[in-house]
Amino acid sequence: MNDYQASREDLRGTLRRRGIYLLPNLFTSGVLFSGFYAIVQAMNGRYELAATAVFVAMVLDGLDGRIARLTRTQSEFGAQYDSLADVVAFGAAPALIMYEWALQPLGRLGWIVAFVYCVCVALRLARFNTNIGVVDKRWFQGLPSPSGAALVAGLVWIMNDLEVDPVGWGRVLAVVFTLFAAITMVSSIPFYSFKTINFRRAVPFWAVLVIVLILVVVTSYPPLVLFSFFVVYSLSGYVMWLWNFRNKRSPF
Repeated sequence: MNDYQASREDLRGTLRRRGIYLLPNLFTSGVLFSGFYAIVQAMNGRYELAATAVFVAMVLDGLDGRIARLTRTQSEFGAQYDSLADVVAFGAAPALIMYEWALQPLGRLGWIVAFVYCVCVALRLARFNTNIGVVDKRWFQGLPSPSGAALVAGLVWIMNDLEVDPVGWGRVLAVVFTLFAAITMVSSIPFYSFKTINFRRAVPFWAVLVIVLILVVVTSYPPLVLFSFFVVYSLSGYVMWLWNFRNKRSPF
């Protein structure tokens, strides 16, 4: 076998070893599909379906990484694919939902606000990818992009469910929430990551009851409960930042 044939065999072996893991990437594809579905529904004026699709994308996004770790199928391809899907589901989709629902009548200001949110999601994800292994995994540096998407899509969901038209103060609220989510995502404010919670560890009986109670509360009125949770979570980072500033400490 000559050198050329040997190099071709080595290349084929490398490509085989770098195959794509199916299971976690199926969930990532679900994130991408949910984001695309949300965009389509927003363009058709079905804002409740669009917002719901963003929250479905959040659930799938939380599962793909955990499944990859549990099945030991992590890969560089999966990490890059996940970020690209997140840009669509948590960047472009919420921006377009908000633009179609409230920002379009504002003209140039409206699409600029939507674009600022979208580019902040991309910057947030790029910084997260480059800081893996550098920052404390207990904390996110800046608001996670799924939580930012929940603020934007959640506002549209709750307002649309209450049949509140985005006029006057409603349009101002849309601009404020969109810019707040955008700025908080690219900030250095610490947010608890929940990554230290061990779901495989035994828990007391009351913990199961608490989980059931949470599920009951969420299903009682999903738009209000989910939106309220992410509003509280987005403010918790600022509370933590003020606490650290007062005590001259930093989680990073």
